[in-house]
This record gives sequence, structure tokens and C-alpha cells, in this order.
Amino acid sequence: MIQMTLIQIDNYGPWTVTPAPRAEADLQILQSELYADLQRQFAAKGGLVFFTRFDNMLAITNNVDMDDHRRIQKSIGNRYPITVSMGVAAAETPYEAQRDATAVLQNYGGAQSEERKEVLAIDGLVNKEDSFVQIAHIDINGITDSLTDIIPAYDTSFIVNRVQHFLMKKLIEKGSLVFFIGGDNFMSPCNGLSPEGLLKIVEEIEDETNIALKAGIGKAPTAEKAANLADLALEEIRGGVTYDLVHVMNKK
Repeated sequence: MIQMTLIQIDNYGPWTVTPAPRAEADLQILQSELYADLQRQFAAKGGLVFFTRFDNMLAITNNVDMDDHRRIQKSIGNRYPITVSMGVAAAETPYEAQRDATAVLQNYGGAQSEERKEVLAIDGLVNKEDSFVQIAHIDINGITDSLTDIIPAYDTSFIVNRVQHFLMKKLIEKGSLVFFIGGDNFMSPCNGLSPEGLLKIVEEIEDETNIALKAGIGKAPTAEKAANLADLALEEIRGGVTYDLVHVMNKK
């Protein structure tokens, strides 16, 4: 079972224009600092946060209990001019977990509700014995030589975003999610997806876009450990330890 947490800034849209529109640079700084802060606090418990739309973030939170969530929530409220609400759920696939986490939070009011503040809505938490996270670290092959050092920077970014679109479209059909994590790298919480299933997606994307991908998969009780194993598996592909386009490492 994988546990996902939706982190949503309370009433953020109206706040950004009250009493007048706030400086865009200040809003960008707030969003990036909040993301870094949440990443640091969840990572301390073995979790992993993805920024999505910044006012909404999704985290893999196996091993993060109710008290941990509440503590993080209070810490943010004490130090920022905004508050955050959270929805938490567990399921067999990441898509199901984030869907249920979203639904349970929505029961307490909309994202721009003036009444909703620092809600912690829990649909379910993963027991330690049932905790399992599978993450794929997906990488574009040879992007520096083929794109970064040849074409304009924005054009390269466009291609990377196009690859992400294809990944999102195909992975969501398997109950998996995918997030851009910088450079030419993506991370996919993919409980329930077999290595063969991911390989098929990688091959389909190369056929459709002419962009080659490779992926390391990590399996462990927490997001932190699974992501680390995925990184190590990807490094084995890069280093020629294996010729597989999809390589798996498990936490025993």
C-alpha cells in the first residue's frame, strides 16, 4: 500500500490579490520556499514531496503518521503568512491514493473557502507491515549532446515537457503518476506497474516521439528508500552494468 498526501494552500488565490495584487516575485519566492520547507520536513520522516502546481503539492508519506502531519502543518502556520490543509489516503496505486486524499479534503470545503483553515483530513494511513513504495526514476538518453548543447534552451525545455506529457498520459492509465524533478529527469510513483509494463511505455514513447528513455525502479517501505534505490538502478544503466532500459533494485 502507498500513502499519499495532498498539501493545499488555504484560500491562496484570494490572498494573492488582497488587499491588492502582491508582487509576482514575492509570490514565486513564497511558493519555492514553502516547497523546500515541506520537502525538508517530510523527508525527515522518509517522505517525498512533488511540487505539481505549487499551491497544490503531492507527497508520498508512508511512515508519516497523523501527529507528524499535524506538526508539519503547525510549523508552516507559525512561520508563513499562509496556512496549509492536507488530505491523506492509502491505496494500492498512487493514482487511487491521491484521488482519495483529494476527495477527503474536498469534503471540508473548497480551496478558496474562507472558512477552511489547517484542515487535516485522513481517509486512511498505511500500517508499517503493509507499507510499500515503488518509484521509477526516468531519464532521457543523451540529452546534453543531442539537445542541450545544440538547440536553444527553451526548445529543449519544450521537448522535455512534451516527453512528460506522453509519460503522464500513459502512466495514469496504469494507476501511476509522474513528476518532473529537474534537468531531463522524471520520477514516477508506480505501485502496481510491472517493469515489463514500464518498458512497454518507454518503447512506445520512443516510437512516437523519437526520444529514448531509460528507467531505474526502486522498491522499499518508504519513498526516501525507494527513490534512492531507483537512483542507484538508473546509475547502473548509465554505467553499463546492465543493458536493460528498465532496471529494478529492491530493499530486502
